Amino acid sequence: MRRLTLTEYQVLEGVDLTSVERDRLRTLAPSIAISPTIGRDGSYDLSAGSWIGAVHLGDLELVIRPKLPIDKVMFMISYAVGQGRWEESPARLQESDSLVEAILPGFTYQLRRVLARGVLQGYRTEEDVGAALRGRWRVADQVRRHFGIAPPLEITFDEYTEDIELNRLLRAAIAKLLRLPVRDPKSGWGLRAIDAKLADVALVGFDPHRVPTITYNRLTERYRPAVELARLILASTSFDLHRGDIAASAFLIDMNKVFEDFVVVALRESLGVTDKVLVQNARHRSVVFDQAGRVALLPDITIWSGSVCTFIGDVKYKRVRSESYPNADIYQLAAYTIAADLPSGMLIYAAGEDEPAVVDIKHIGKRLEMVALDLSSTPDQVLGQVAALGARIHAESERQAAVA
Repeated sequence: MRRLTLTEYQVLEGVDLTSVERDRLRTLAPSIAISPTIGRDGSYDLSAGSWIGAVHLGDLELVIRPKLPIDKVMFMISYAVGQGRWEESPARLQESDSLVEAILPGFTYQLRRVLARGVLQGYRTEEDVGAALRGRWRVADQVRRHFGIAPPLEITFDEYTEDIELNRLLRAAIAKLLRLPVRDPKSGWGLRAIDAKLADVALVGFDPHRVPTITYNRLTERYRPAVELARLILASTSFDLHRGDIAASAFLIDMNKVFEDFVVVALRESLGVTDKVLVQNARHRSVVFDQAGRVALLPDITIWSGSVCTFIGDVKYKRVRSESYPNADIYQLAAYTIAADLPSGMLIYAAGEDEPAVVDIKHIGKRLEMVALDLSSTPDQVLGQVAALGARIHAESERQAAVA
């Protein structure tokens, strides 16, 4: 087994790859830039971006480590999915050899906790053809398919079953994790036992780019951490079985998204508001840049008082640095403040990406504030920083609500 290791945003030079390995790596991990090494045929320079995890290509394993300790990453992931704190000691997390092996124990714990009282059941809408009427008769389908002749009857009915979308997500995530290579085979034993409990649930192959969302209620809220972690696993895992029998797989998580989701969830908890007040990516809200309303913007954070936006902000784990577009982050935030008709906006960085500063934009009178969160601190200290940041955001939001 060949093992290559690099850190996010690091370049690994002179890596020997076959053409098949190169092409499969591009397919499974498009976030890794691959360029030929100058002066060496068959060698490539690999440049990692913000995606961390591992890619397996036959006997080649490429591990992309985070720049933060793994326990800090798992803390942010657990908060982002609504778990609060990761159910694993920091010492054991720091010893984890891969992101998959760090996630396995926590996901197993969450599944055991929610399935301890049995598998959740619910109603699932089914369409069928039957000899007797059950549920609702689809008259239009009856006429179109059978020219109005009955039986058979085109019917729709609600079935009370374990085979519901929530359980399908859990089982699909288990199946994907069990297919990924791990150094300790025993780490998957707990998941196999849980998978047996979900035997009556259909095993669905969800597209990583279109993992369905779940709407929670008082009966399903306790499932949120397990289901949201399952959704993250499904969105992060991909396989390439198109060339021969050698399996290629990737488990990659975008640290930009992890940081953004963590900041959003932690701010909501600090401010004591719901996702209808502190909105991520303008979900179900309108933030447009032009008079005609054709240029829609998707700011990371907006706070609303009724239909009025009272705060707008952007979250950046890594600052965008480009010779072609210098200060792109500032341009973006300035556009947000114009679209929301607010006098100020806030850029929230991970510490080390930029120094805290205030930028006053001339002519349009916008004030852009840049702040940083030190993720190398303890979880309690990081949450304390978020709480202090939330207090400032609350004060600014209240001022704008009073003016509106």
